[in-house]
Amino acid sequence: MHDSVLFISPSPVDAAAVSQMLGSIAIPCEHAETLKRARQKLEAEAFGVVLTEARLPDGTWADVVRLVGHAQRGSVVVVTDSLADTRFWLDALELGAYDVLAKPFCCGEVQRILVNALHEPPRLSGAMPAA
Repeated sequence: MHDSVLFISPSPVDAAAVSQMLGSIAIPCEHAETLKRARQKLEAEAFGVVLTEARLPDGTWADVVRLVGHAQRGSVVVVTDSLADTRFWLDALELGAYDVLAKPFCCGEVQRILVNALHEPPRLSGAMPAA
């Protein structure tokens, strides 16, 4: 489903929280604990957004960007990290991520960023948002 989110995170607590935040606005959310499991899910179905932790047990957010790029299903990647700063955001955009979502999660911010990612056309790699 192109109107759904795949959240890649080793944390079942974070996955439950994100699923509840998105469920309250009728956006389906699936969870994968590892990059390997995410690959299987991405091969089986299309997601509009792939939300990923920066660090995974078997990879990184950059691996997820490459994986989603190879799948060529129109998905965008949003990266989440508790250490997110401007430099990290710029690096993520340069490598092809749609946006960065800071942790701890704020419900309104999670909803705003993921709804925008689902419904706005992807930015060109490295492009800055219009002022």
